[in-house]
Amino acid sequence: MHTTTTKDEPSLTLTRMFDAPRTLVFRVWTAPEHLARWWGPKDFSVPSIKTDFREGGAWRSSIRSPEGREYWAHGTYREIVTPERIVFTFTWEEEDAIDTLVTVTFEEVDDGRTKLTFHQAPFTSIDARDGHAEGWGECLDRLGSYIEARKEDMR
Repeated sequence: MHTTTTKDEPSLTLTRMFDAPRTLVFRVWTAPEHLARWWGPKDFSVPSIKTDFREGGAWRSSIRSPEGREYWAHGTYREIVTPERIVFTFTWEEEDAIDTLVTVTFEEVDDGRTKLTFHQAPFTSIDARDGHAEGWGECLDRLGSYIEARKEDMR
């Protein structure tokens, strides 16, 4: 995990390697049936996720904690470059939430693997950034498990 702070704007950058082709890793970011299997931190479920996967299209999701608390978020897809990059806004549906911008890049590595880089900014504090680092880190761990368990079926 790599976190950065520029001026007064904490940002988050996470990098993961996946033993799967870039087209497959990209695909599981594009459709609700895939997102519902890995979106959210460890032990969370996804009772609702809706996407209009196109530039200008909206998305909205709910993740549910093991204790049953639901957290809603939404955003808009700003840029989609298949299978290289997805840029979208991310806003929690709670009082005083701010809009953040997420950029996910997918880089094909020589041996058929994919390097995913996740970047999100800005955050209102270092603590907010670090909380997101933990949640997104667990989310990307779940993504890796999801891909590994299904990559033969999804090629």
